[in-house]
Amino acid sequence: MKLSARNILAGTVETLHKGAVTTTLKVALPGGHHITSSITNEAADDLALKVGDQVSAIIKSSDVIIGK
Repeated sequence: MKLSARNILAGTVETLHKGAVTTTLKVALPGGHHITSSITNEAADDLALKVGDQVSAIIKSSDVIIGK
């Protein structure tokens, strides 16, 4: 698969929390960092995600908003 996104972070699914509509997952990245993603339950089921899976967090964004 080819992607136009340039920010691809490989990691391991650390936690999965399935809600009424979305699944929130925490991905452990190398160096002790984490990224959290919220995806539809349908997408989580299609990917058959489970804790310990090796995944890629693919980030495509034209804006990054920082607040303080």
